[in-house]
Amino acid sequence: MERMRNLSVTTAEQLLVLHDPPWQHELWHGELRRMTPPGHWHGDLCLLLGEFVSHHVRTRKLGKAYGNDTGFVLARDPDTVLGPDIAFVRRARLPRRRTRGYFEGPPDLAIEVRSPSDSRRAITAKARAWLAHGTPEVWVVDPEDETVKVFRGSTTPTLLQAHDTLRGSGDLAEFALPLRELFADD
Repeated sequence: MERMRNLSVTTAEQLLVLHDPPWQHELWHGELRRMTPPGHWHGDLCLLLGEFVSHHVRTRKLGKAYGNDTGFVLARDPDTVLGPDIAFVRRARLPRRRTRGYFEGPPDLAIEVRSPSDSRRAITAKARAWLAHGTPEVWVVDPEDETVKVFRGSTTPTLLQAHDTLRGSGDLAEFALPLRELFADD
């Protein structure tokens, strides 16, 4: 993630109307950060995992699953707007009507798929930022190592390998995905 000094964007509202193709951006404590486009492998894995999560959520009417272009306002003054690769918000927290703009508040689940330009330290810091701002659960998927690290609250993260099954919690307690299905080379 690259820090931006030449664009004057410090609020969620300014970020919403920013036009700087082909880049995506996040706002960390009022500081704009440009994200490098991650490439096709990342996009394929995000879409596949998003399909599994979205199908589970929709068929059970649990809430909404969101893709990576969804921003979540985690703090104001200075503003923090982050966008996970995949997110889930439970039904009780959804806005009553559709509105323009970012989701106010954290998701109930944030999923980050490690991009080629992400260091393990940076992706872990982002997972901890989600937790610090009220997201109860974060999954960090590492396609290179074929692992998923599950963060829940202040407990030590659980590391899952390709032979394990990823299981949700809370409203997603029935979600179960054998990771070999996610990491299969087809």
